[in-house]
Amino acid sequence: MTALVSKITTRGVSHQTAAPTLALRDVSVAYAAGAKAVASSRSQAFAIENITCQVEAGERVAVVGPNGAGKSTLLKLIVGVLKPSRGKVHVYGRRPHGHICIAYVPQRSQIDWSFPVSVADVVMMGRVGRIGLFRWPRRRDWQVVRESLARVHAEHLAQKQIGELSGGQQQRVFIARALAQEAELLLMDEPLAGLDTPSQEVIFEILDSLRPDGVTLLMATHDLDLAAARFDRIMLLNRKLVAFDVPTAALQPQNLLQAYGGHVHRVGDDELLLTDGCCDEGVTR
Repeated sequence: MTALVSKITTRGVSHQTAAPTLALRDVSVAYAAGAKAVASSRSQAFAIENITCQVEAGERVAVVGPNGAGKSTLLKLIVGVLKPSRGKVHVYGRRPHGHICIAYVPQRSQIDWSFPVSVADVVMMGRVGRIGLFRWPRRRDWQVVRESLARVHAEHLAQKQIGELSGGQQQRVFIARALAQEAELLLMDEPLAGLDTPSQEVIFEILDSLRPDGVTLLMATHDLDLAAARFDRIMLLNRKLVAFDVPTAALQPQNLLQAYGGHVHRVGDDELLLTDGCCDEGVTR
């Protein structure tokens, strides 16, 4: 397999070789009054509180929890869009700001799909950190774009406008952008929302192909069954870190009750029903 993910960066922040991919130490985010995107050191309106965890290179972590649990806030902290109100976030031993190894795929509802840009141009955006601002792409950069699109089975979509694609195709294009970026840490916020089962399977086949490259993945999702089946560890959030462990340990009944509260109902001696009042669908475990 041709590895598009390079471990040598010529731009951006240098990595500490012995450091974990991601480390959070006592991290809290409280939003300023009346603001949803500005953290404050004085506010007590915590979106997440006292989060401490560590993710190693190549791990695949599902971030799960009810609506409002802080999943999107956590991803924005890691990518550097938000700054913590207190605590520290380190990516390869450094603060997130300035890294070009982090690729972030926001929720589809946050993207302007009417913007007049082609698929190839979207993927080329992943090369900006490598090329530098105000520099023209070179032949090698366009080659990387073609290779990245081919790897997600989307080379035939290169000249399409991004808004013309299906939801599954759009997600594949954003993975191609991460490949073109040579990302080592991929953050995905609800990428499977609204996708049918075949489209989800294609996405995971592509994500599986990234394992040999050592790409670390954090994905926010509501689907507990998918999280248990497809991920190495589960981060169970409800503003505070309820559990961070392998699926069988993280999804113990006492943890689900703590995270989801009144949305979890016992339906037998060994089964819980998670109702759809806080998530996309009911799940029985």
